[in-house]
Amino acid sequence: MPVTRQTPLTELPGVGPARGKKLEKLGLSTLGDTLNHLPQRYEDRRECCALKDAPQERPCCVSLIIAETPRVSYVRRGLSLVKVRGVDGTGSVNITFFNQDYIREVIRAGESYVFFGVVERQGNLFSMTNPVFEREGDGRHTGLIMPVYPLTAGISNNLLAGLTRRAVDDCLDGLPEALPEEVRLAHRLCQTQFARKNIHYPADYEALAIARRRMVFEELFVLTCGLAQLKDRRSAGSGRRISGAPEEFSALLPFAPTAAQRRAMDDISADLRSGKAMNRLVQGDVGSGKTAVAAFGAWAAAKNGIQCALMAPTELLAEQHARTMDALLSPAGVRVALLTGSVKGAEKKALLSALAAGEIDLVVGTHALFSQGVEYRELGLVIADEQHRFGVAQRSALAEKGGAVPPHVLVMSATPIPRTLALIIYGDLDVSVMDELPPGRTPVATFAVGENKRQRMYGFVRKQVAEGRQVYIVCPSVEENGGGWEDGPGMDLKAVTSYARQLQEQVFPDLRVGFVHGKLKPREKEAVMAAFAGGTLDVLVSTTVIEVGVDVPNASLMVVENAERFGLSQLHQLRGRVGRGRHQSYCVLMTASRSETARERLRALCATNDGFQIAEEDLRLRGPGDFFGKRQHGLPQLKVADFAADMELLKEARQAAEELVAEDPALSRPAHGLLREKVRELFEENAELFN
Repeated sequence: MPVTRQTPLTELPGVGPARGKKLEKLGLSTLGDTLNHLPQRYEDRRECCALKDAPQERPCCVSLIIAETPRVSYVRRGLSLVKVRGVDGTGSVNITFFNQDYIREVIRAGESYVFFGVVERQGNLFSMTNPVFEREGDGRHTGLIMPVYPLTAGISNNLLAGLTRRAVDDCLDGLPEALPEEVRLAHRLCQTQFARKNIHYPADYEALAIARRRMVFEELFVLTCGLAQLKDRRSAGSGRRISGAPEEFSALLPFAPTAAQRRAMDDISADLRSGKAMNRLVQGDVGSGKTAVAAFGAWAAAKNGIQCALMAPTELLAEQHARTMDALLSPAGVRVALLTGSVKGAEKKALLSALAAGEIDLVVGTHALFSQGVEYRELGLVIADEQHRFGVAQRSALAEKGGAVPPHVLVMSATPIPRTLALIIYGDLDVSVMDELPPGRTPVATFAVGENKRQRMYGFVRKQVAEGRQVYIVCPSVEENGGGWEDGPGMDLKAVTSYARQLQEQVFPDLRVGFVHGKLKPREKEAVMAAFAGGTLDVLVSTTVIEVGVDVPNASLMVVENAERFGLSQLHQLRGRVGRGRHQSYCVLMTASRSETARERLRALCATNDGFQIAEEDLRLRGPGDFFGKRQHGLPQLKVADFAADMELLKEARQAAEELVAEDPALSRPAHGLLREKVRELFEENAELFN
């Protein structure tokens, strides 16, 4: 039957209503949808070998005549074996299929088939287990570069491959171009039909590379067009004019600002005076002094009679910011208040009343700041700490509290990100980089050690506590086998709950050991962190929940168990929990891994305290996921592009997108209609930002 891109999958042979529902879980409803369901990898099934020449431990195709009728045997309940013997001119092979009884009916003696799999050899005996096969000459699953797709339960790769083959064969004619022709030609990109055909069924690896380059460019181009539009619209919005000289503010500080702090304050000052709404990211390494820069913005707003809200990801961090801001700003007459979920009853009522009346200049809090019932007299500046933990939508919800005139937005991140990646992740923001630490801050001495040094490490913990210091010990999981890792011998994965108990009972019975992890109730977690901050615990065993947390200047040692399990940027963040006081601090990375790659990564961390240098290395080794975890940054998920591998193409796409949006900000020209729709689709979770 004739099909189009709009043909429902349930109308195609072999699908039906039940499989149709399963395909919907993959986002596939029509035949055209399958063109966008891209392979996650490929198998080269072009090589056809004689049995005697088959490579060891690598799959290949072999053409065989079936020598006898397949035999079925039932080993035990729930396990059946189908055995068949095939021959070619160089030998015979025994082929075994597990729990595939139907094969007895589809493979016939005397006929030729092509099998794809690993040919195992013991002396002159050959065997194969569960190979892919088809009649010789069919060419649907062998003799080609085969796409391997993301699947769901009940959907096989063969079924999906059949659907995408149908879509590629019958639905590519007339497929519209999303890229403007001048952009496509300027960047030497193939047409969309060629790209779609060869991303699914490449003629060869050169064609696959050409197709992938086009697909990656298009994906990054659409993303950066959307971000450029968002940035353009925000910068076009009028903002309150706020004056305030960084030099005047600096005189209030108990220390001289670094050159990096002064540059960031100059950027903020220029934004606030411009008459346009500020949307700026201050990106600085752990301890670079971002809080003082944020305090400058709050001071300038208060000086002009305008309110400021500072949003932190946890109550503990909000309390810490409130104390710091109050100490810095109250001498200048700035009225600071704290609003979190814990503020209740009469206290909350009085605070909300004062906020609405304009009697509070700076309110510090968690997401409670943009909850229902919180009103501001004139909210003119929003500061978000650890921006990647909020995402675009939450930032916008707080910005809406500013009323008719959008508030200035300043976001801060202590996660160093390579600049090119930052321009995409934070593509809707202007970026100020703080790459300098305040003078007098002693670098944290970092060491990577093996299991043979464990007792020595325990002795060092005891020595630090004896000197009046405190110690963090970070584990990769909460409970035994909590990470689900498949670890080899010697890879004892430390778990917070059991390890804390072991340390208290067997290693440090005379020390005060506590533990904290993300599965604890918020109130329990806050109580333990507060106890550690207050000095009533000597050792805190934790997951990465303390990566962004309370400032404990007395903590001088960070021990990270199974350090090879963490990304470099995450290890650097953890290391930043110590070295905040006047005492020399240390970070000990424990690992039992013998992997040279793992050791290379840990050596890179020991060699430098420069977070941006570490971030570049992390991007090279692990890609961008480590900076944010899963979808934390709020950007749409990419299907083809890899930030680490496609950095040069990313720069090309970004420049082309910015040039196009500068010429046609709303993408309203007829030639840009499909591109405009693709931008909307990609940003559908935040579509209101583009209306």
